[in-house]
Amino acid sequence: MNRCLKLAFIGIFFLLLALILAPIHSDFTWASSESDNLDSTPAESNDSQQDSWLEEIDMRWGGRFKISGALSEVTDDTFFEPVGTGKYYDGSANFRLINETFLSDSLFFEVDYELIGAAGDSIRKQQELKELFPNIFNDVFFIRTPLSDDRRLMDLTDIVSEDDGYFLVQRLDRLYLALNQDWGTVRIGRQAITWGNGFIFNPMDLFNPFPPTAVDRDYKVGDDMVNAQFADPNIGDVQLLYVIRRDPDDRDVKTSQASLAAKAHVALGTTEFNIMGAKHFKDAVVGVGSLGYLKDAAWRVNATWTFLDDNGKNGRGDYLSLVTNIDYSWTWWQKNFYGFIEYYYNGLGQNNYAGALLNPDVSERLARGELFVLGQNYFCGTLQAELHPLVNVYFTAINNLEDPSGILQPRATWDITQNMQITGGANIYYGANSTEFGGFTVPGPDLRSKAPDSAYLWLIYYF
Repeated sequence: MNRCLKLAFIGIFFLLLALILAPIHSDFTWASSESDNLDSTPAESNDSQQDSWLEEIDMRWGGRFKISGALSEVTDDTFFEPVGTGKYYDGSANFRLINETFLSDSLFFEVDYELIGAAGDSIRKQQELKELFPNIFNDVFFIRTPLSDDRRLMDLTDIVSEDDGYFLVQRLDRLYLALNQDWGTVRIGRQAITWGNGFIFNPMDLFNPFPPTAVDRDYKVGDDMVNAQFADPNIGDVQLLYVIRRDPDDRDVKTSQASLAAKAHVALGTTEFNIMGAKHFKDAVVGVGSLGYLKDAAWRVNATWTFLDDNGKNGRGDYLSLVTNIDYSWTWWQKNFYGFIEYYYNGLGQNNYAGALLNPDVSERLARGELFVLGQNYFCGTLQAELHPLVNVYFTAINNLEDPSGILQPRATWDITQNMQITGGANIYYGANSTEFGGFTVPGPDLRSKAPDSAYLWLIYYF
């Protein structure tokens, strides 16, 4: 079956499922109000009920369109050296269409469609490197473009066109049905969820976390899951997750690829606490977190302990991951400022970065998109200044404390209109030879891992 038709059929199936369930759910309400319709015949009552249900359906549309361009200064000390260096020019466009259908006061359906296109030197050069070094340059070193649903239950991604230097992909990034009740919420289908309170690093967020260098954080990539949340206003809430995945090697659904997790959230005065436990792929993970206030500043601490299924066969046993941060807003020179600082400890990290890449515990998490660094101790932060109500400037720094090496990310945003925003910025890598961000020799080829410095400009229109 054509992949485009496949996406359409899946979306229609979920919509029909919602339409079927809605009148069944509404029967409970109608049954409780039969005494109000004693003068109506059964046929008239059913017709009236059907018309009333149809009038309750509320469909809303929205989305965004983003176009961006990037310039990279690629030097001989980067891993692009075998395929040619110099200035790389790239461009991309992303169209996202969001449909929200409220079938009743408690039944809700959402589907988000994405059309993503990109072209340029970086895509072409990455493909050339993968052809030269197929066993070295894979998803560990490159952003996964085009997006893949190899691990997800539903394959909702269709490569419309792909060639040397460009690709065009369409996909459904949200496709779920939600039931909202006084006792809580249940959502089934492709959706996104975030656990934990980290700003740049977030070890408690096991399910598709944002990369630390991500600037555009409007939408996380969705996963196929069942998500249930039960709330008590006097105590707190409990959230249960079951993320269903396939083995990317044979595309079979396996429990060893799934995640089953629970998180409890309680508040004691002005301090909040989170406790979580999960069976994530083959490992067991427990975590605790807390959020509170110190005068006008807010602090957060999250920690997880992972019990490795391999029992340390790859050189390390169970390990700790921790993040703590504090943020504060203030006024200088009649301008609004905001900033935070954050410390991150990666229990899987080590100073021998080349050796870390050979550790399956590290490489698997890099490939799954839940680990992004190789070292152990990081200090980072962001400073924001509001120069004008419509113009903000930001400066983010991520620093490996052991090297030291890191990434600097200056950027500025301008809200041109209520629905349109332009952003410009740069990613600058610093550090000496043999440091994580300054570049180290990759196992196998005699190449350094350093990423090129780059500048970007994008325009987003929301509708």
